[in-house]
Amino acid sequence: MRRDFCDGVGVARLLNATLVLPKFEVASYWNESSGFADVYDLDYFIQHMNGFVKVVKTLPPEIATKEPVPVDCSKRKGQFDYVESVLPSLLKHKYISITPAMSQRRDRYPLYAKAALCQACYKALRLAKPLETKASKLLDAIPKPFLSLHLRFEPDMVAYSQCQYPGLSPASIKAVEAAVALVERKPWTGELARVWRQRGKCPLTPNETALILQSLSIPPTTNIYLAAGDGLMEIEGLTNIYTNIFTKSSLLNEEDFTSMHGNTKAALDYYISINSDSYIATYFGNMDKMVAAMRAFTGLYKTLFLSRRGFAELTSQGLRGKELMQALWKVHRDEFVAGRGSALPECYCEFKL
Repeated sequence: MRRDFCDGVGVARLLNATLVLPKFEVASYWNESSGFADVYDLDYFIQHMNGFVKVVKTLPPEIATKEPVPVDCSKRKGQFDYVESVLPSLLKHKYISITPAMSQRRDRYPLYAKAALCQACYKALRLAKPLETKASKLLDAIPKPFLSLHLRFEPDMVAYSQCQYPGLSPASIKAVEAAVALVERKPWTGELARVWRQRGKCPLTPNETALILQSLSIPPTTNIYLAAGDGLMEIEGLTNIYTNIFTKSSLLNEEDFTSMHGNTKAALDYYISINSDSYIATYFGNMDKMVAAMRAFTGLYKTLFLSRRGFAELTSQGLRGKELMQALWKVHRDEFVAGRGSALPECYCEFKL
């Protein structure tokens, strides 16, 4: 949601359009009805976007009863695509809604559009006060120093990856089979499965994650905040080795936790992760890119993405035990020393706003 909204701000500035605050199709993210104001401080956002993009909470009366004309922006790559293809629809209909592009080429934006996008992502978006208070209390409750670990091994994640995991427990197998039926993506088999895994497409299991953490000489006594969604499978593979594990559900009281929506829980994970002493991700998804960029922006460079491809290549060569751990250290050494992770989103502010 944060990524898409930042992209929407950039497009609004590119087209010299007014931005209506905002109308997320929340069901497409979390299958729930909570909205932008449940997560972000609207007045703060409007105030801090002043001079970059004009933002309004509601539509003017002359178009308030109209539905926006939908414009699919999923294939747009840069400023000329938007100006040539989207701007005519905006000028004609006066009110459009856009579907953000997954592959935005923000490097092709002019500086004024980049500035608006960066202002939105790094300066203007802050948590709504009640949620920020809860996040701050959660951060205070975690023993210091600590590492935030973004672990992705939920049934839907495994199903979507189309990877096979022969050593799963019966409960995990059942959960994955149910998720496969929902996403309608069958796992690859045979040679295709091997190639897919060696390309780094398969999520690391908790056990594999623990092995890599050990290879990086991260002590078993390390305080680890588990930034993860509900339903993590095979978590014992991690907790049997790393025992100081902290989660939202273990630190918040039951009433607070059960009353929260999926996106507000994710917002807590984001807040904790950008403020942690170190951040490690087992995947390279939207949250990981946003967290890495914000940490770098604020000078927190201890950020690392674990190499799924490196792990797959080394294990396919038959490496095991100490030999495998030494090889894993070499794979991650440069990034571990640099402490930045493998990439930042294209919109990383390199100029004063």
